[in-house]
Amino acid sequence: MTVELAHLDYPAETGGRPAVVLLHGLGSSAADWQLQLPALVARWPVLAVDLRGHGHSPPVRGWYRMDAIAADVARLLERKTTSPCHIVGLSLGAAAGLQLTLDRPDLVRSLVLVNGFAGLKVGWRGGAGGLVRLALLVAGRMDWLGRWVARTVFPHRGQRELRRLAARRIGAMRRQDYLHSLWAIARFDAADRLARVEAPTLVVAGLQDQIVPRSAKLRLFRQLPNAAWAPVPGSGHATPIDAPDIFNQLLVAFLQANDPPAAGRNTPAESERPLGVPSGQVS
Repeated sequence: MTVELAHLDYPAETGGRPAVVLLHGLGSSAADWQLQLPALVARWPVLAVDLRGHGHSPPVRGWYRMDAIAADVARLLERKTTSPCHIVGLSLGAAAGLQLTLDRPDLVRSLVLVNGFAGLKVGWRGGAGGLVRLALLVAGRMDWLGRWVARTVFPHRGQRELRRLAARRIGAMRRQDYLHSLWAIARFDAADRLARVEAPTLVVAGLQDQIVPRSAKLRLFRQLPNAAWAPVPGSGHATPIDAPDIFNQLLVAFLQANDPPAAGRNTPAESERPLGVPSGQVS
Protein backbone atom coordinates (compact mmCIF):
# COMPACT_ATOMS: atom_id res chain seq x y z
CA MET A 1 0.00 0.00 0.00
CA THR A 2 1.42 3.36 -1.03
CA VAL A 3 1.01 6.48 1.09
CA GLU A 4 0.09 10.00 0.02
CA LEU A 5 3.21 11.80 1.17
CA ALA A 6 3.20 15.28 2.64
CA HIS A 7 5.77 17.51 0.98
CA LEU A 8 6.97 21.08 0.62
CA ASP A 9 6.78 22.36 -2.95
CA TYR A 10 9.10 25.18 -4.05
CA PRO A 11 8.77 26.38 -7.65
CA ALA A 12 11.97 27.48 -9.36
CA GLU A 13 12.65 31.16 -10.03
CA THR A 14 13.59 30.12 -13.57
CA GLY A 15 11.97 27.29 -15.52
CA GLY A 16 13.05 24.38 -17.69
CA ARG A 17 15.07 22.27 -15.28
CA PRO A 18 14.23 18.94 -13.61
CA ALA A 19 12.92 18.94 -10.07
CA VAL A 20 15.25 18.28 -7.15
CA VAL A 21 13.66 15.81 -4.71
CA LEU A 22 14.96 15.92 -1.13
CA LEU A 23 14.58 12.82 1.07
CA HIS A 24 15.43 13.17 4.76
CA GLY A 25 16.94 10.78 7.29
CA LEU A 26 15.40 8.61 10.01
CA GLY A 27 13.44 10.60 12.58
CA SER A 28 13.62 13.78 10.54
CA SER A 29 11.38 15.63 8.07
CA ALA A 30 11.33 17.83 4.99
CA ALA A 31 12.07 20.83 7.20
CA ASP A 32 15.66 19.67 7.64
CA TRP A 33 16.60 20.94 4.15
CA GLN A 34 16.10 24.63 4.90
CA LEU A 35 19.82 25.37 4.52
CA GLN A 36 19.77 23.99 0.97
CA LEU A 37 16.77 25.89 -0.35
CA PRO A 38 18.49 29.24 -1.04
CA ALA A 39 21.06 27.44 -3.20
CA LEU A 40 18.46 25.43 -5.10
CA VAL A 41 15.26 27.35 -5.74
CA ALA A 42 16.90 29.99 -7.93
CA ARG A 43 17.68 27.21 -10.44
CA TRP A 44 15.44 24.18 -9.85
CA PRO A 45 11.94 23.35 -8.63
CA VAL A 46 12.26 21.52 -5.30
CA LEU A 47 10.14 18.86 -3.63
CA ALA A 48 11.10 18.28 0.02
CA VAL A 49 9.33 15.09 1.08
CA ASP A 50 8.12 13.75 4.42
CA LEU A 51 8.64 9.98 4.18
CA ARG A 52 5.92 7.69 5.54
CA GLY A 53 5.53 7.99 9.30
CA HIS A 54 7.58 11.19 9.39
CA GLY A 55 6.65 14.85 9.56
CA HIS A 56 3.12 15.38 8.27
CA SER A 57 2.90 12.13 6.29
CA PRO A 58 0.56 9.46 7.64
CA PRO A 59 1.75 6.41 9.54
CA VAL A 60 1.38 2.92 8.11
CA ARG A 61 0.25 -0.04 10.19
CA GLY A 62 2.38 -3.15 9.98
CA TRP A 63 5.91 -3.83 8.81
CA TYR A 64 7.29 -2.77 5.45
CA ARG A 65 10.51 -2.70 3.48
CA MET A 66 12.47 -0.08 1.58
CA ASP A 67 10.65 -0.80 -1.67
CA ALA A 68 7.41 0.41 -0.07
CA ILE A 69 9.06 3.68 0.99
CA ALA A 70 10.40 4.13 -2.55
CA ALA A 71 6.98 3.35 -4.04
CA ASP A 72 5.48 6.21 -2.01
CA VAL A 73 8.03 8.59 -3.54
CA ALA A 74 7.44 7.20 -7.03
CA ARG A 75 3.72 7.87 -6.75
CA LEU A 76 4.37 11.46 -5.67
CA LEU A 77 6.77 12.04 -8.57
CA GLU A 78 4.26 10.63 -11.05
CA ARG A 79 1.75 13.22 -9.86
CA LYS A 80 4.06 16.21 -9.45
CA THR A 81 6.75 15.98 -12.14
CA THR A 82 6.92 15.54 -15.90
CA SER A 83 10.55 14.50 -16.37
CA PRO A 84 13.20 12.47 -14.51
CA CYS A 85 14.32 14.17 -11.29
CA HIS A 86 17.50 14.76 -9.34
CA ILE A 87 17.13 12.63 -6.18
CA VAL A 88 19.01 13.77 -3.07
CA GLY A 89 18.81 11.54 0.00
CA LEU A 90 20.36 11.51 3.47
CA SER A 91 20.83 8.15 5.25
CA LEU A 92 17.32 6.59 5.23
CA GLY A 93 16.51 8.99 2.38
CA ALA A 94 19.62 7.82 0.51
CA ALA A 95 18.50 4.19 0.84
CA ALA A 96 15.03 5.15 -0.39
CA GLY A 97 16.55 7.07 -3.30
CA LEU A 98 18.74 4.13 -4.23
CA GLN A 99 15.76 1.77 -4.08
CA LEU A 100 13.73 4.20 -6.21
CA THR A 101 16.51 4.29 -8.80
CA LEU A 102 16.56 0.50 -8.97
CA ASP A 103 12.78 0.15 -9.14
CA ARG A 104 11.91 3.16 -11.30
CA PRO A 105 14.97 4.35 -13.23
CA ASP A 106 12.64 6.28 -15.53
CA LEU A 107 11.98 8.73 -12.69
CA VAL A 108 15.62 9.45 -11.83
CA ARG A 109 18.04 11.69 -13.71
CA SER A 110 20.78 11.76 -11.09
CA LEU A 111 21.34 10.56 -7.53
CA VAL A 112 23.06 12.16 -4.55
CA LEU A 113 23.64 9.74 -1.64
CA VAL A 114 24.58 11.55 1.56
CA ASN A 115 26.01 9.22 4.23
CA GLY A 116 24.10 6.42 2.55
CA PHE A 117 24.48 2.66 2.30
CA ALA A 118 23.41 -0.34 0.26
CA GLY A 119 23.06 -2.43 3.39
CA LEU A 120 24.62 -2.12 6.83
CA LYS A 121 26.93 -4.76 8.27
CA VAL A 122 26.79 -4.08 11.98
CA GLY A 123 30.09 -4.17 13.88
CA TRP A 124 30.40 -4.20 17.65
CA ARG A 125 30.07 -0.42 17.95
CA GLY A 126 27.10 -0.23 15.61
CA GLY A 127 25.55 -3.24 17.32
CA ALA A 128 25.83 -1.59 20.71
CA GLY A 129 24.21 1.55 19.34
CA GLY A 130 21.41 -0.51 17.85
CA LEU A 131 20.78 -2.20 21.18
CA VAL A 132 20.54 1.19 22.89
CA ARG A 133 17.96 2.35 20.34
CA LEU A 134 15.99 -0.88 20.68
CA ALA A 135 15.99 -0.69 24.49
CA LEU A 136 14.70 2.88 24.45
CA LEU A 137 12.04 1.95 21.90
CA VAL A 138 10.90 -1.02 24.00
CA ALA A 139 10.77 1.26 27.04
CA GLY A 140 8.63 3.68 25.07
CA ARG A 141 10.95 6.60 25.85
CA MET A 142 11.08 8.47 22.57
CA ASP A 143 12.29 11.55 24.47
CA TRP A 144 15.38 9.67 25.71
CA LEU A 145 15.89 8.15 22.28
CA GLY A 146 15.77 11.60 20.70
CA ARG A 147 18.42 12.94 23.05
CA TRP A 148 20.66 9.88 22.57
CA VAL A 149 20.49 10.02 18.77
CA ALA A 150 20.93 13.81 18.73
CA ARG A 151 24.16 13.52 20.76
CA THR A 152 25.49 11.00 18.25
CA VAL A 153 24.58 13.11 15.22
CA PHE A 154 25.66 16.47 16.72
CA PRO A 155 28.38 15.67 19.29
CA HIS A 156 30.26 18.97 19.38
CA ARG A 157 29.99 21.75 21.93
CA GLY A 158 28.93 24.34 19.38
CA GLN A 159 26.04 22.16 18.14
CA ARG A 160 23.83 22.48 21.21
CA GLU A 161 20.89 24.06 19.36
CA LEU A 162 21.10 21.47 16.57
CA ARG A 163 21.02 18.72 19.22
CA ARG A 164 17.98 20.28 20.86
CA LEU A 165 16.03 20.53 17.61
CA ALA A 166 16.94 16.98 16.52
CA ALA A 167 16.02 15.55 19.93
CA ARG A 168 12.67 17.32 19.88
CA ARG A 169 11.81 16.10 16.38
CA ILE A 170 12.68 12.45 17.11
CA GLY A 171 11.02 12.61 20.52
CA ALA A 172 7.77 13.74 18.90
CA MET A 173 7.58 10.68 16.61
CA ARG A 174 5.25 7.79 17.27
CA ARG A 175 7.28 4.85 18.53
CA GLN A 176 5.75 2.50 15.94
CA ASP A 177 6.70 4.79 13.06
CA TYR A 178 10.34 4.98 14.16
CA LEU A 179 10.49 1.23 14.75
CA HIS A 180 8.96 0.39 11.38
CA SER A 181 11.42 2.66 9.56
CA LEU A 182 14.31 1.17 11.53
CA TRP A 183 13.12 -2.30 10.47
CA ALA A 184 13.08 -1.23 6.81
CA ILE A 185 16.68 -0.01 7.17
CA ALA A 186 17.77 -3.25 8.85
CA ARG A 187 16.22 -5.33 6.05
CA PHE A 188 17.57 -3.20 3.21
CA ASP A 189 20.26 -4.84 1.07
CA ALA A 190 20.91 -3.61 -2.45
CA ALA A 191 24.60 -4.51 -2.58
CA ASP A 192 24.21 -7.13 -5.32
CA ARG A 193 22.20 -4.72 -7.52
CA LEU A 194 24.45 -1.65 -7.53
CA ALA A 195 25.85 -2.44 -10.99
CA ARG A 196 22.34 -1.88 -12.39
CA VAL A 197 22.28 1.80 -11.39
CA GLU A 198 22.98 3.84 -14.51
CA ALA A 199 22.21 7.29 -13.11
CA PRO A 200 25.17 9.60 -12.37
CA THR A 201 25.70 9.42 -8.62
CA LEU A 202 27.51 11.58 -6.08
CA VAL A 203 28.45 9.76 -2.88
CA VAL A 204 28.85 12.35 -0.11
CA ALA A 205 30.64 11.15 3.02
CA GLY A 206 30.91 13.03 6.31
CA LEU A 207 34.27 11.86 7.58
CA GLN A 208 33.24 12.12 11.25
CA ASP A 209 29.97 10.22 10.79
CA GLN A 210 29.36 8.04 13.87
CA ILE A 211 26.32 6.23 12.46
CA VAL A 212 27.08 4.97 8.94
CA PRO A 213 30.66 3.68 8.60
CA ARG A 214 32.95 4.98 5.88
CA SER A 215 33.28 1.44 4.52
CA ALA A 216 29.55 1.37 3.64
CA LYS A 217 29.89 4.61 1.67
CA LEU A 218 33.05 3.46 -0.09
CA ARG A 219 31.22 0.31 -1.11
CA LEU A 220 28.60 2.46 -2.84
CA PHE A 221 31.25 4.52 -4.56
CA ARG A 222 33.28 1.56 -5.77
CA GLN A 223 30.38 -0.57 -6.97
CA LEU A 224 28.12 2.05 -8.57
CA PRO A 225 29.09 2.29 -12.27
CA ASN A 226 28.89 6.09 -12.59
CA ALA A 227 29.82 7.45 -9.17
CA ALA A 228 31.96 10.27 -7.79
CA TRP A 229 33.32 10.41 -4.24
CA ALA A 230 32.89 13.59 -2.18
CA PRO A 231 34.37 13.38 1.33
CA VAL A 232 33.54 16.24 3.72
CA PRO A 233 36.15 16.64 6.48
CA GLY A 234 34.82 17.65 9.88
CA SER A 235 31.25 16.64 9.05
CA GLY A 236 29.25 14.01 10.88
CA HIS A 237 26.09 12.18 9.86
CA ALA A 238 23.97 15.25 9.04
CA THR A 239 26.29 16.79 6.45
CA PRO A 240 23.68 19.12 4.88
CA ILE A 241 23.19 20.68 8.33
CA ASP A 242 26.65 20.65 9.91
CA ALA A 243 28.57 21.55 6.72
CA PRO A 244 25.98 23.38 4.58
CA ASP A 245 28.35 25.61 2.62
CA ILE A 246 30.56 22.75 1.43
CA PHE A 247 27.60 20.48 0.81
CA ASN A 248 25.69 23.10 -1.17
CA GLN A 249 28.72 23.76 -3.36
CA LEU A 250 29.06 20.04 -4.09
CA LEU A 251 25.35 19.64 -4.70
CA VAL A 252 24.89 22.60 -7.04
CA ALA A 253 27.95 21.68 -9.10
CA PHE A 254 26.75 18.10 -9.48
CA LEU A 255 23.20 19.07 -10.42
CA GLN A 256 24.39 21.62 -12.98
CA ALA A 257 26.68 19.06 -14.58
CA ASN A 258 23.82 16.57 -14.86
CA ASP A 259 21.00 18.84 -16.00
CA PRO A 260 19.70 18.15 -19.50
CA PRO A 261 21.01 20.52 -22.17
CA ALA A 262 18.58 23.31 -23.03
CA ALA A 263 18.43 26.01 -25.64
CA GLY A 264 20.32 29.05 -24.54
CA ARG A 265 22.03 27.28 -21.65
CA ASN A 266 25.76 26.76 -21.86
CA THR A 267 27.45 23.52 -20.87
CA PRO A 268 28.59 23.89 -17.25
CA ALA A 269 32.03 25.42 -16.93
CA GLU A 270 34.80 23.30 -15.48
CA SER A 271 34.45 25.16 -12.16
CA GLU A 272 30.77 24.08 -12.04
CA ARG A 273 31.45 20.37 -12.50
CA PRO A 274 31.22 17.92 -9.59
CA LEU A 275 33.92 18.34 -6.97
CA GLY A 276 33.86 14.63 -6.15
CA VAL A 277 36.54 12.14 -7.07
CA PRO A 278 35.69 9.88 -10.07
CA SER A 279 35.45 6.13 -9.61
CA GLY A 280 38.75 4.31 -9.26
CA GLN A 281 40.69 7.18 -7.66
CA VAL A 282 40.08 6.44 -3.98
CA SER A 283 42.17 3.90 -2.16
